[in-house]
Amino acid sequence: MNEPYGFRPKKRSIFGSFSVTITLIAVTVIAFIFFLFLAFFFRNNLEALYDYTALKPSNIIQGRHLWTFITSIFLHGGFFHLMANMLSLLFIGSFVEKILGARRLLLFYLISGLFAGLFFVATSYLFFIGDVNTYAVGASGALFGLVGLLVLLTPNLPVFVMFIPIPIKMKYAGPGMLVLLWLISLAASLPIGNTAHFGGLVAGVVYGIYLRKRYSKKIKYISRYFS
Repeated sequence: MNEPYGFRPKKRSIFGSFSVTITLIAVTVIAFIFFLFLAFFFRNNLEALYDYTALKPSNIIQGRHLWTFITSIFLHGGFFHLMANMLSLLFIGSFVEKILGARRLLLFYLISGLFAGLFFVATSYLFFIGDVNTYAVGASGALFGLVGLLVLLTPNLPVFVMFIPIPIKMKYAGPGMLVLLWLISLAASLPIGNTAHFGGLVAGVVYGIYLRKRYSKKIKYISRYFS
């Protein structure tokens, strides 16, 4: 499918002339490099830099640095973290862009990342899951939004998950990735934003439910086509 089935805007727009997925990857890589330069200049006061760029629940609760809901999506905690997320975005984002179209992908990606951040802050503050002074960065929450969407739109799509050598249907792979990362973080005591991942997945599922109701015939076609 070269064109997004049933979701393409009627009027031609700037979004039809470039790939949002590739643009998001480029912006994220540039942001990562720029942050490295900033970290060098702020090396004696890194906490201040983190406060202004990374998502920190205690800051949000106090009404400070609210823009970090967005900036944190484009920052990463190291080269491996960046590459893992950008490779995932390349494959998942490109696929979702063909279904939704460029404009809707961009909006949904940002909304998923925002909702993931809100869920991260809410669970830290209300349910004491994690430390309210922990910083969170990365595109994982937004990516899980795309995954949650595909769980509803293409549930039988076979995909490969991490190091598992056999394809798994998306309806199992999506929740499975969430559980697997949670177990890894517990077993290895790694600072993985599991609640943000869950929040992003929920955002994707909710949007998927809306699309299934709003475009029921088209979604059935897409689901059959990618099964």
